[in-house]
Amino acid sequence: MPQTNLSPATITWLSGDRELTLPWRSENGWAPPRKIVEADDTLGADAAMRLAAEGTGLVWRGDFQNARQLLQAMSRRIAKRPSRLASLPYPERFHQMRLARAQRARMLGMVLLAFGPAHALANRRAPDVSEACGQAYGADDTGYVMPMTELLGAISASEWRRRGIPVAALGDRIHAHFAVFSPVRGEYLDLVASAPLPAALSRVALAFDIGTGTGVIAGILARRGVARVIATDVNPRALACARDNIARLGLDAQVDIVETSLYPPGRAGLIVCNPPWLPGRPASALEQAIYDPGQRMLTGFLGGVREHLCDDGEAWLILSDLAERLGLRSRESLLDSIAQAGLEVAGRLDTVPVHPGARDAQDPLADARAAEITSLWRLRPADGPTSA
Repeated sequence: MPQTNLSPATITWLSGDRELTLPWRSENGWAPPRKIVEADDTLGADAAMRLAAEGTGLVWRGDFQNARQLLQAMSRRIAKRPSRLASLPYPERFHQMRLARAQRARMLGMVLLAFGPAHALANRRAPDVSEACGQAYGADDTGYVMPMTELLGAISASEWRRRGIPVAALGDRIHAHFAVFSPVRGEYLDLVASAPLPAALSRVALAFDIGTGTGVIAGILARRGVARVIATDVNPRALACARDNIARLGLDAQVDIVETSLYPPGRAGLIVCNPPWLPGRPASALEQAIYDPGQRMLTGFLGGVREHLCDDGEAWLILSDLAERLGLRSRESLLDSIAQAGLEVAGRLDTVPVHPGARDAQDPLADARAAEITSLWRLRPADGPTSA
């Protein structure tokens, strides 16, 4: 019989004649399923789909690889469902696509795994996931239950972290930690590497990298010869990731990683910010690098430029126009935000996407992605120099 959860932090279910309770873990912020049953290799995809649609979580006790195959079979069934997304206008198409993807993720997220202490899995043919889970979640001595899809994400993130992402603009690799956005879109980094450095850096040889993430932009600026870079973030995972990358690159003497919201104290000759490109509420930890609720980071960055920029300095805003093409923000509103911050556009460098997603004909947003332009906006105070 399905069991109801005892609390939002734990789940309880029957295993034979025993009642088991474990903490619940979800990086996506999902609440525990309302009902829990055990499942094994005898469960087919159609039955799993019905249970998942009812909100029943399936604690998998069977073969690990069979569970992966079950997820793939469920995913194929979801993909076969008719969709009218491509016929909808923007921004409705975008919002409906997000909703459909969230529903798909939640249904697949009903396949659960029970972990023992130290991230141990008892399932047959289960891999050793202790390193991947340790990197993602830290030490564990109690065990827990988590969606299998989230474990697969942690395994993938661990592999990407080990291999690193080649960044041509850096001439090296960046190793992204779990839930820290990987710099897979190299075209915007090429803009950072090629934009003319402001003359102010010859006098005030300091740059700020606001919202550094992996630290890749700070690394590029340092490799370009900026004597000192202060890179900021508030996300503990991003701070650890940036420090790791800067150390790997041997740039510790040039780059300081500082925990602060937006700006550190002082003024710089160059301020760079690559905020999340889409207005909206993130649905997971990783989406915090994609969605900017209420455009708070964009507005905060623009609003702080005049206070933190020295004479003849520039602020570089790196932003895609995808939000405009999806009907989420207009070009006029962006220019108004720049003007309201007392800034003007000194120049702009543009590039087009080269990542595979821009050519995915199956993507409901394919037309918008194919036309997307990413820009480096060179900004300066509208009424001339600031005070140094």
